[in-house]
Amino acid sequence: VQLQAYGGGLVQAGESLSLSCSAPGRPLMSNSMAWFRQAPGKEREFVAAIARSGGEYYADSVQGRFTISRDISKNTLYLQMNSLKPGDTAAYYCAGSQRVYTRRSSYYQSSSYDSWGQGTQVTVSS
Repeated sequence: VQLQAYGGGLVQAGESLSLSCSAPGRPLMSNSMAWFRQAPGKEREFVAAIARSGGEYYADSVQGRFTISRDISKNTLYLQMNSLKPGDTAAYYCAGSQRVYTRRSSYYQSSSYDSWGQGTQVTVSS
């Protein structure tokens, strides 16, 4: 199932940005959902995830600055990014899985997700 991510842009350090991800025809409530990012020349890395139960997981690098959430009525996943840093510059991808995981570590692995959206670019200038 194709996901659609949007909301990226160019901001200055310290500013905020909100990303959205929609899943046409696929109820987000039934899924484990996540955001990953990939900077040029680097591997894709985990950013945040939300379990079907509502549990939230964050990479240490974004803990306290980013918030993942979803609006069931709008079938949309969000990533609110505050206090952005130049190191947050990357293409951001939303991902989803029909599976429910018992291990916390599973939410951090890109291989746990089988649906991906196209990337939306976030650029943070210093």
